[in-house]
Amino acid sequence: MGAPASPVPHTPGPVSLFFVAKAAVFATGFWIWLLILVVGGREASGLHVLAATGAITTTVVGVVLGVRVAMQRNEAERHAELKRLLVDISWNAFTAAGNADGPGNVVPFRSVSHDGPVPTTRTSGDSGD
Repeated sequence: MGAPASPVPHTPGPVSLFFVAKAAVFATGFWIWLLILVVGGREASGLHVLAATGAITTTVVGVVLGVRVAMQRNEAERHAELKRLLVDISWNAFTAAGNADGPGNVVPFRSVSHDGPVPTTRTSGDSGD
């Protein structure tokens, strides 16, 4: 039996991506419409203002939704890593409790980002300073 697969973190779904794509399609349409109106060479009218407003608004909405989706994905990955770390800590505490020599011993937990030597074990009688 192989190693258990790590759970897939919750990421933004297809509905969120649909709204980002929809905003991008609308923004593209408004920008093309504005370009056609400008190339036509007529004086600026209400249609120009409407096309420009629609182009700017839908572009901003698309960017904001895209940033939101990217942030949610990043947060989901960090949350999954935090959950894995908490499981590792609790498993280490569980196994350390069974392997401890005495009730006052604290078994140090080595973190993933720790590159130095493992800290020494302290008993409950040691001072913290």
